[in-house]
Amino acid sequence: MTTLAHSVELAQGTTSAQSRVITILLFSVLIATTLGVTIWASRQIKSATDFHSGGRGFTGIQNGFAIAGDYMSAASFLGIAGMIALFGYDGFLYSVGFLVAWLVALLLVAELLRNSGRYTMADVVSYRMRQTPVRTAASVSTLTVSIFYLLAQMVGAGALIAMLLGIRPGETFLGMSAETAKIVGIITVGLLMVIYVTFGGMTGTTWVQIGQAIMLMAGAVLLTVLALSIYGFNLGSLMNDAAEASGVGQAFLEPGQRYGVEVAGDAWQTMVNKLDLISLGMALVLGTAGLPHILIRFYTVPDSKTARKSVNWGIGLIGTFYLMTLVLGFGAAALVGKDAITAQDAAGNTAAPQLAEEIGLHFGGDTLGAVMLAFIAAVAFATILTTVAGLTIASSSSLAHDFYNNVLRKGEATEREEIKVARFSAAGVGVVAIVLAIFAQNLNVAFLVALAFAIAASANLPVVLLSLFWKRFNTAGAVAGIYGGLVAAVGLVFFSPVVSGKVNADGESLSLFPAGVDFAWFPLENPALVSVPIGLACAIVGTLASRERDLDKFAELQVRALTGAGAEGAAKH
Repeated sequence: MTTLAHSVELAQGTTSAQSRVITILLFSVLIATTLGVTIWASRQIKSATDFHSGGRGFTGIQNGFAIAGDYMSAASFLGIAGMIALFGYDGFLYSVGFLVAWLVALLLVAELLRNSGRYTMADVVSYRMRQTPVRTAASVSTLTVSIFYLLAQMVGAGALIAMLLGIRPGETFLGMSAETAKIVGIITVGLLMVIYVTFGGMTGTTWVQIGQAIMLMAGAVLLTVLALSIYGFNLGSLMNDAAEASGVGQAFLEPGQRYGVEVAGDAWQTMVNKLDLISLGMALVLGTAGLPHILIRFYTVPDSKTARKSVNWGIGLIGTFYLMTLVLGFGAAALVGKDAITAQDAAGNTAAPQLAEEIGLHFGGDTLGAVMLAFIAAVAFATILTTVAGLTIASSSSLAHDFYNNVLRKGEATEREEIKVARFSAAGVGVVAIVLAIFAQNLNVAFLVALAFAIAASANLPVVLLSLFWKRFNTAGAVAGIYGGLVAAVGLVFFSPVVSGKVNADGESLSLFPAGVDFAWFPLENPALVSVPIGLACAIVGTLASRERDLDKFAELQVRALTGAGAEGAAKH
């Protein structure tokens, strides 16, 4: 078994020319293949339905794989593996939360949303309300959630590119420093996601997501089997080695390394840490059913029965994958070591690729190590590309369909106009995401995604559920709920340790702002515990403060949601 000292040496040394050649070849094949799919898909787009929802012709199994590919993002493969490798038991909480969240989506949202809407979340929320204010609010919320989620994927891409090129702090490759390489990675992903969405629409995005899900599951299974085989398929031995290598012993396998930490002599901070854990759990469990790029996946199938089937397939794939993250994270802790992981990326985002290289070295020396690293890195890169494409199409569809067509043009825009605006919107979203991601490179990608979940849970989910189930709900309530939850979530994050005031033992900033800048007054790092109740309260108070109601429209919506009668967009024949 490779020693920790050797692992650190690997992390701090230079990547061989052989490894770089293999990596570049695999990446070239991957990008060429996905671009080929995109070009093919662009020829299938004849209408707005084709662009926004892939013609609603995907089967339950196909959409299930696409859901898994969309959902198992850089946060899953890179962020969670890194969190488990660095913090043990506490890192696995992300896997549990992300999986349990699908029960909310399956039981409360999937079928009803498919029956009631057409392209976006706003189609359901605005069905019995005034279009302009509700669709405007929904567009703002969709864009905000998507940008936060995009940041996570692009940060992961930057860390991955720097590792693959073998660039460490103080070194250069092709004239690039480590920081420059990360920025180049972020820009590359941004440009590719714009190309995918602009030309391929939902059809191209879905097929790329299906392929990525297959690659990701294959890569995770391969790493899991090989890591366990080193320990004779004894998970206990693997976890014990991980605990020993962590430097904290058995505490690594128990709660309290990252969340809910008890601080001796400081009851206030102890309470804050425990509340932060509850807040994180609330964000993960409630956020999925409010994520725009997940909600629009239910529109790509012909009926609600297929939507339910696709969610069942998605849950099966996602659940299996998250069980494997346990082995990936503890395997990285045991075989690579904390020092080697943080030497490459302080947030732990490269733990899974480093584990792949270590396993390759164990079984076949430098050549297999280079091949394993390149393969797993290509899988991770594909994961990032498909997720950012899904997020971008959710944003561009909302801007084009909700804001441009239904707000600015009052529903009079042609399908050709709507598609054109969606494509320009995709480019705009890409530019914004690239710029913001450059400033967020030091944050763990799983953590960034948790913030996006908190915003979705606060601004979107209460409004979607009240629209479907509360007959008294009206325009004022929808607008107040969306903006109230959005402002609460984003505002509390802005004044939290995520943005300023958090430093490590060496005085280095762990926040977006540099050390020495501290305007944080909200103690929790995840706002869901406070922002979700605020969003729900704003929706209820706004509704009760207005006399507007349309009981006939609510009755229509109920019939439509439960039976599918009158739902637009049959499958394309």
